[in-house]
Amino acid sequence: MAVTCTSLEHVRENIDRLDRQIVALLAERGSFVSQAARFKKDSDGVKAPQRVEQVISKVRDLAQTLGANPDVTEQVYRAMIAAFIQQELAEHAALVQPTT
Repeated sequence: MAVTCTSLEHVRENIDRLDRQIVALLAERGSFVSQAARFKKDSDGVKAPQRVEQVISKVRDLAQTLGANPDVTEQVYRAMIAAFIQQELAEHAALVQPTT
C-alpha cells in the first residue's frame, strides 16, 4: 500500500526504493529465463507466443486485483518479455552452437 507523501522528495525516495526492489526482481526473473533456455528445443520454443499471451492475461488480471492499471501493466510486461526473449535467444543459440 502506498504511503501518503508530503513532498516531491518523499515521492522520489519511495520511487527509488521501489526501483531497487523491481530491479532485484528483474535480476531474479532473468536468472530463471536463463535456465529456461536449457529446456527449449529451438528458437520457436524460446519465443512461445502462446505462453506470452498467457502471462499477459495473468498479469492483467493481477493488475486489476491489485489496483494497478492493466494497460500500463501489459505494456511494461510486453517490453520486459521482448527483452528477455532476446536474452534467451542469445543464450539458447550459445547452448546449441558447437564450440570450436
